[in-house]
Amino acid sequence: MSTTLKILPRALHDNGGSRDEYPPTLEDLNKQVHEQVAELLLWSMNNQGVFVAFEKELWSRLHILGRLLLLVFLAARDARLCRDATMCIDDQVYRRRDNKQARNLETLFGPLRYFRSYYRADKGGCYPLDTALGLLSDRLSLNLLSLGARLCTMMSYAKARSTLCFLLGQAPSTEVLEQTVLGLGARTGVWFEHAPAPKDDGTVLIIQIDGKGPPCATEEELARRRGKRGCRPAAPSPRHRGRHKRESYHKPERRQPGDKSKNAKMVTLVKMYTLKPGVHQGEAILLGPINPKVYASFSNKRHAFEIARREADKRGFSSDSGRQVQILTDGDQDFARYAKELFPEAIHTVDIIHVIEYLWRASECLFRASSSEQPAWVAEHKEMLYQGQEALVVEHLRRRLEAIPSRGPGNKGKRDRLGQIIAYLDKRLPLMNYKALIEQDLELATGAGEGAIKNIIGARFDIGGSRWIPERAEALLHLRCIEHNGDWDTFIQWVHDEHLAASQKRSRPNRLQQGRPAPLPSAKAA
Repeated sequence: MSTTLKILPRALHDNGGSRDEYPPTLEDLNKQVHEQVAELLLWSMNNQGVFVAFEKELWSRLHILGRLLLLVFLAARDARLCRDATMCIDDQVYRRRDNKQARNLETLFGPLRYFRSYYRADKGGCYPLDTALGLLSDRLSLNLLSLGARLCTMMSYAKARSTLCFLLGQAPSTEVLEQTVLGLGARTGVWFEHAPAPKDDGTVLIIQIDGKGPPCATEEELARRRGKRGCRPAAPSPRHRGRHKRESYHKPERRQPGDKSKNAKMVTLVKMYTLKPGVHQGEAILLGPINPKVYASFSNKRHAFEIARREADKRGFSSDSGRQVQILTDGDQDFARYAKELFPEAIHTVDIIHVIEYLWRASECLFRASSSEQPAWVAEHKEMLYQGQEALVVEHLRRRLEAIPSRGPGNKGKRDRLGQIIAYLDKRLPLMNYKALIEQDLELATGAGEGAIKNIIGARFDIGGSRWIPERAEALLHLRCIEHNGDWDTFIQWVHDEHLAASQKRSRPNRLQQGRPAPLPSAKAA
């Protein structure tokens, strides 16, 4: 059995080198399907090879059979849709042309070439088959683009393409994958807004908000990327290519202590889930997490809080609902201001792990490094936090600060650092009610949010050698959140339905890919 489909008979004519193609009839396609299946069965029964070789060859032959069945499906649908010689669309009469038009389409089973009827009116024409089936004008199937974009949320564009080649034997280019990500990313804002609230939710809403800064390209790096490439002589061998390339670069100045080359742009991440009452060993507790969802954006911090407010209202936790809401942050002052403004009814808590980190910093000012007194002192004051004595902890630190002499080797630095720690804790005392939270079995730390930061942002964006453009990274970030939330298939179905409705409205397919990224969402967009 050959590895190519012999289903497109062609007749060559001497018309200046042109080639006319004749579409196969549905009867011819049905006949070839039966022939291919019979030959495949015969080949399977008579094959004398080992299992590894048989399985590999079978995978290739099933792809050929899959493309043939796709052609049967397209031909049968075209025959049913285009029976009439005329078609009325938007008060215009379209007349069917005699010759069917050919089109190439990349699918999960490989490339194929199908024929469909063409209808012409005074002001243009249309292909009813493409419109009715929701095919894209990109000439790639939505399933193929969806699979490629989903892989791009987990790995680099180059690795996603190579993985697709391993799985399918062929794959779109990295440019097509990136444009697909941008096209899907431009639709995520509307999707997040209209996505339905989770079902069977809990009675207590937990919102954890944190941030992380992926490395982004500087203006100099962007100018180098977008500028006209100079003519460089070819390197004598691959090992000399990097040397020739570096010679054309501007030599950066040596960094001084404290200088940063990351050029990080902050991403704010929102982790939301609910808890519900339960009983364990005769004790009332809160069970969860239930329906965890993640949202992240390069936009400003207020936008993240507005998204959290919108999703909380959608899940039934509006300001006047009387239901319990808890917000956990790392003590950022902007987070505290937005939480007070948009969630006045919520319990705002500073992550206890951040507070304990400040206790360790304070111990470094009071004891020698690696001293045995250090862990004991931190453990004692940590227990005081759990017992609701956070004000007493701050008072103890003030006494130790007064006991440090103003003069002496290193005393000035110790006093300054300890004073900053005291100011940080004293300002956040109302947000450190850990004893009451323990009694209510609420959250004390942002472990779930920190894990989401690591998995969604760190694992894909904060990697060596990467330099992101925030507007382009925003699309990939939103898609990664959708994939992490388990909503990928629902999102792609929504994109397909929106595309199908728009295509039927304008009687022609729309394009999914786009070269330019959508602008970052504003704070008022939510």
